[in-house]
Formats: sequence, structure tokens, C-alpha cells
Amino acid sequence: MIQEFNPSGVGVKNGNFIGLPYTYENAKIILIPAPWDATVSYRHGTSNGPQNILDASYQLDLLDAHVADAWKIGIYFMPINEEMLALSKETRTFAEQVIEFLEAGNDISTDSNIQKALDIVNKNGEIFNNWVYQTTSKALEDNKLVGLIGGDHSTPLGYYKALSERNKNFGIFHIDAHQDLRDAYEGFQYSHASIFYNALKINNISKVVQAGIRDYCEAESDVVEASKNRVVVFYDFNIREKMMMGTSFKEIVTEMIQQLPHEVYISFDIDGLDPSLCPNTGTPVPGGFTFNEVIFMLNQIVEQGKKIIGFDLVEVGGNEEWDGNVGARFAYKMANLMYKSQIN
Repeated sequence: MIQEFNPSGVGVKNGNFIGLPYTYENAKIILIPAPWDATVSYRHGTSNGPQNILDASYQLDLLDAHVADAWKIGIYFMPINEEMLALSKETRTFAEQVIEFLEAGNDISTDSNIQKALDIVNKNGEIFNNWVYQTTSKALEDNKLVGLIGGDHSTPLGYYKALSERNKNFGIFHIDAHQDLRDAYEGFQYSHASIFYNALKINNISKVVQAGIRDYCEAESDVVEASKNRVVVFYDFNIREKMMMGTSFKEIVTEMIQQLPHEVYISFDIDGLDPSLCPNTGTPVPGGFTFNEVIFMLNQIVEQGKKIIGFDLVEVGGNEEWDGNVGARFAYKMANLMYKSQIN
């Protein structure tokens, strides 16, 4: 089957990423879809992001300028777990009750029905996180490299925990418009806006370097300050100001990468991009990186000798082909560079 595959041919819609001819057994990289967006605070739909990325992937070309014979690495896109997708949609109905109640200026403690709805959301979030943990752990035990495809930004927490059991000191390179350092935002223990607040509870994550941040609150700034340099932030406005005053983008990126330990996990929220590249993401923010700037950052992580141990790609809109197109290109690039970093 692999011998008969034509990398210059038509993308065959065989259910696998870009129509590649690999199975779970013979693939080196497993892309695990995480169809969950129960706690989104603005626009929902990213639970359909994995399907959108898969559907758009068939028209991608396979040659990668940074990784020779990339298609031969072997990438397998696991089937979307319909049970988890259904649980996300069910949980979303309860989350919306809580959000609407809060947005009306009410206190959750005054309404027992809203408290029950909140409890359901948090309980189901725990169920989903455990599923992610178990699924990623199994792939890691099978000696696979893993990329998690969201879904909202709450989705990779179980993966972080799985990696922390195998890697005693790793950093996270976090591309995003938001810091996601809120404590149980809107009462949701596993809110998309709380992923790095929760991640900091994992001791083996020694560093979080955030890039492109441009929408954040005072409480999050307090978390950064209290972290004592465990969280380092490269704000979007500072990056742009430095570039306008003559600092090269490469110099800025090198400064980012120097903050990271040898083993690096990449967490890429698509809204770290200019919104023209992700118009249907959950919480778009003006500003952000260009497509090529992110490609440059990702490649420099490898070129500067870091080892990518895993990644997630989250918050890709689930309903429009353009969002899936951009997301699929990043998923392919991140998977390829992860493998390259392992053999350098």
C-alpha cells in the first residue's frame, strides 16, 4: 500500500490525514482529535475543528521545505471519538446556562439549579480530561509521537499529565492571543481560559514561554509575576514595537527559544495568528502573527537544537473550509518538525 502511494497524486479521501497511506500500527506520529468546546466563552464550534482540519487536508501538497521526504514519516489521524463529541455538545447546554446567568450579573451561589449545571460541566470536563490522558498515554506507551488536534484550549491538559509521567523537565512554547491563566474562569474548573493555570500545577513543566499575547487581565499578570520567571511572556505589542525600532524577528525568536529547556512541547492556539487566517476561531483578537512568522518560529525551535516532545493545535473553527485549510497546514508542519527534532 505504501509502495503504491503517489505523493504527487490526487489526495484520496481515505479517512486519514492528507490521504496518507498509514495505519496506527505503522505510523510514527499519531494525531489525536479532541472534539471538545464545552466551556468556550464567546463563539462555539471548535469541537468540529478536527473534522474540518481532516476534510481540508486532502488538498494539501506533501512536499515540506524544511523536512525531506516528510510524507514518509508516517502520520495517522485517529477516528474522531463520537462519544466525546456528543458529551461536549451535551455539556455545552449546561455551560451556556451558567454563562448567561453570570453575564446577567448574578451570583452562582444564589441559584441551586445553576450550581447543579456548573457541577455537571466540571464533572464532564473531568471525564473528557481522563479520556485524553488515557488515549495519549496509550499512544506514548506504543512509542508514538503525538499531536493533539482540538477543540478548545482546555483539551490538552490530560496530554500534559501523560507527558509529565515520562519527561521530568520540559517547557511549553505557547502561541496565543490569550494567556489562559485564569483560575476556573466562569466557575469552570477546566475552562479554555484556565489551561495554563492548571498546567502550572504539573511540577515537571518547568517553563512556559508565551508568544503573541495581546488580550489578558490583571489576575493573569499577577500569576506571571508570582511564577518567578517560570512563565515568560512575549507580548504582541512588544514584539511589534521592537521590530519597528530595528530588532529583527529572528533576534526576538532566539530570545524566546533561549528561555526554553531542551525538551519542548508546543501549544498553538490558532488565534495567535492574525484573524484573517482564523476568522472563525472562538475568540479572535486583532493583531497577531502571520503564517510565515509562525512557520519560522516552529522551524527555529528545531534549528536551535530543541527536541519537540509533543504538540497541540487548538481553537480552529469547525464550520468554514478556510480555517480548516490553515489548520491542516500547521498540523502537517508541526508533525514533521516534531519528528525532525527527534532525529537531529
